Amino acid sequence: MAKDSSFDIVSKVDFSEVTNAITQTMKEIQTRYDFKGSKSEVSLDKEELVLVSDDEYKLDQLKDVLLGKLIKRGVPIKNLDYAKIEKASGGTVRQRAKLVQGIDKENAKKINTIIKNSGIKVKSQIQDDQVRVSGKSRDELQQIIAAVKAADLTIDVQFINYR
Repeated sequence: MAKDSSFDIVSKVDFSEVTNAITQTMKEIQTRYDFKGSKSEVSLDKEELVLVSDDEYKLDQLKDVLLGKLIKRGVPIKNLDYAKIEKASGGTVRQRAKLVQGIDKENAKKINTIIKNSGIKVKSQIQDDQVRVSGKSRDELQQIIAAVKAADLTIDVQFINYR
């Protein structure tokens, strides 16, 4: 009797890598000439990044530096959900960026639709904030992984527990 193979599709952010990227960003800001005397900083508040700077232009520069560091550390930047820029104390501006964890219902439905439209005979089920895919052939599961990777989702997904 053939045993089913399976894998899980998840969307996770490694917070230790985010912390490392923030540390590197702060070090670079302190040495850059265009940030000299600036009140720019990045901090992590639970599952939110908080960016503070003197004005919107410097905030954009700060965001660019942070995104570069996040990309280098392998943190998916698709999972950042930016809020509006707001005025902060001391004449500064602040912007929050929520780090999205897990697959929401809308994206889970999109993934299920991609799997169904592929025509490959596998089963997929939504489990809380992840999608489990199982099938008889590992080759078919590899094709599903390729199809989901090629899809244009609003979040970054990882494939775990491949057995």
